[in-house]
Amino acid sequence: MSTHSSNDTMQQFRKESMVSSWIAKFRLYLRHIFFLAQKEFISTLKDPRMRAMILLTAILQGLMYGYAATYELNDVSYAVVDNSHSASSRSLLAKIDSTGTFTRYATLGNSSQLADGISADNIIVGIVIPNDFESKLSRGDNALIQVIADGRNTTIASLAIGYVNTIVATWNAEQAGIYGVVSIDQRVWYNPNSKSNWNFLPSLIAMISFVQVIMLSGMSIAKEREQGTFDQLLVTPLSQTEILIGKALAPIVIGLLQSTFLFLIARYWFEVPFQGNFGLLFLAVTVFAISSTGIGLSISSIAKNMQQVLVYLLILLMPLVLLSGLATPVDNMPTILQYVTYVNPMRFAVDAVRRIYLEGAGFFDIYMDFIPMIAVAAVTMPLSGWLFKHKAQ
Repeated sequence: MSTHSSNDTMQQFRKESMVSSWIAKFRLYLRHIFFLAQKEFISTLKDPRMRAMILLTAILQGLMYGYAATYELNDVSYAVVDNSHSASSRSLLAKIDSTGTFTRYATLGNSSQLADGISADNIIVGIVIPNDFESKLSRGDNALIQVIADGRNTTIASLAIGYVNTIVATWNAEQAGIYGVVSIDQRVWYNPNSKSNWNFLPSLIAMISFVQVIMLSGMSIAKEREQGTFDQLLVTPLSQTEILIGKALAPIVIGLLQSTFLFLIARYWFEVPFQGNFGLLFLAVTVFAISSTGIGLSISSIAKNMQQVLVYLLILLMPLVLLSGLATPVDNMPTILQYVTYVNPMRFAVDAVRRIYLEGAGFFDIYMDFIPMIAVAAVTMPLSGWLFKHKAQ
């Protein structure tokens, strides 16, 4: 009896010892993790630039998403062709103007003039009221008006047409028993079937190559520093200018190849019809790739290692994409952000590629898109050269 009790006590003691040992090991495990995490926090936060980046990333991206990434249309510019010139047409147009969402850009003499306004991005919607508008309504018949939208951005076109439908439905309800019903014949230019991939695929020709080019050029010099080959590169017979140009060529060529692959996918796999000139498209993408490379090399010349490059790119890429007009129109952004987009080469590359691809725009239709991209390249390429020489000394 005594022996059995002693064995139970020993077993109980062993179990308690094992539990205590596991608890001690677990506590030690947690302490190791705590001290390692503490070391990483200190290492990350002791650098003032890193602290600023962490804070600015959250603030900038929060503000950008809040203000730029919105599908609400607060200002829809439109033009009207009023062939009726009647009391009912004036009443309907007054209803549209009074919403605060629609701004009349022009009152045109004929519907053929709408093409210039839509092509130049001056208007999102064109409204055509026929000659017999008043007479049909007076007889109680169905009167048809034509609403033409810019289909280069299918989301915005659908929203704008939806807004017009809502306003017309409200006007019909107010005029019930007095006039007939107004209905809408909607047309979407450059994308008659309102396919969303017709909007995004041409834009990706610019965007994807931009991301690749800026990352490759951004990594090039920083990678040499991190691998310890930067000093070896400087003692070669090559001049610093030759080194910089050599560093720039690879990202530019790779970006152009990627853009070509994306063009082939859009054109032949997804069968998005190409309306423009391939040479002009290639020229636009080339100028864009040079400006993107200038930005990437400037970042690489500043950064001490690849980790810093990635942080810089994380801060920079998202705002540049958001402010490009890829998903939401630039005109719908706050005024201050619209001014900021002028230093964003991606805004003008996306516009140029879309217009060449979907609209068949010529050089003189889009030459204004080249000026900001050339300006960015003219600033960033010499800047990256100066930074490269300054860091090398």
